[in-house]
Amino acid sequence: MEKLNVLDYEISTKNIDNENYVSLTDMLKAKDGDFLLADWLRNRNTVEFLGIWEIIYNPNFNYGEFAIIKSKAGLNNYKISVKEWVEKTNAIGLKATTGRYGATFAHPDIAFEFASWVSVEFKLFLIKDYQRLKEIEQKELGWNLNRTLSKINYNIHTDAIKNNLIPDIVTKKQIDIIYADEADMLNVALFGMTAGEWRKKNPDKDGNMRDYANVAELVCLVNMENLNSVYINEGISQKDRLVKLNGIAIHQMQLLTSDKRIQKLDNISNKQLIETK
Repeated sequence: MEKLNVLDYEISTKNIDNENYVSLTDMLKAKDGDFLLADWLRNRNTVEFLGIWEIIYNPNFNYGEFAIIKSKAGLNNYKISVKEWVEKTNAIGLKATTGRYGATFAHPDIAFEFASWVSVEFKLFLIKDYQRLKEIEQKELGWNLNRTLSKINYNIHTDAIKNNLIPDIVTKKQIDIIYADEADMLNVALFGMTAGEWRKKNPDKDGNMRDYANVAELVCLVNMENLNSVYINEGISQKDRLVKLNGIAIHQMQLLTSDKRIQKLDNISNKQLIETK
């Protein structure tokens, strides 16, 4: 993620655990007066916010230490550093880096809360620029996904030429059926059942089997649909197409499920699905 630009202040970001953490050290420069991060951390409202955030997102949060810190927060003689907060409570929302260019970074939720302490105006412009960069990031992610899928498909097709293995998995009964819907024929070739059969087996699920397919299955399905169109134009019977496509599906799934790039895409897809629920 690029640097944020908020009221002419450059704010660094850092990817930590697949989240774009924001530099509190850079944001502190926009605060009127001579302040340290410890001044923000000693505030009782700050400690309560950080504690609640950690309770929600951090299963290893140290509640006992948090209670002790909370009881002292706000007292004139009490201060705590970011390093001490992290070490005592096992916090994950704040990250302090060391070295010449050391800085403190915070999860976006916490960074926005910190921005309120800087100024309301600063917070509003921070959110606006953060959203702008997230939109850019999402567009780049989509482009990279398409590019990765194209590379994977290229490997599938070149490997298929070298290793033409088509095991006969579909049953004779399935082969002899005339499928009124070409999509159902493809479902049988890849998933081993028609859409109707899947619904009977999964009455508690909405949608269809393709809605629950993983990335590897979806890539394979797109390839099969393209090949099926070619086979239809060549006049190949549905029965023969089913056998050929089933063999291709088996071969491609063997390649796809062992491809680390596909596994990575599946993890991204699952994460996005969880976030939207």
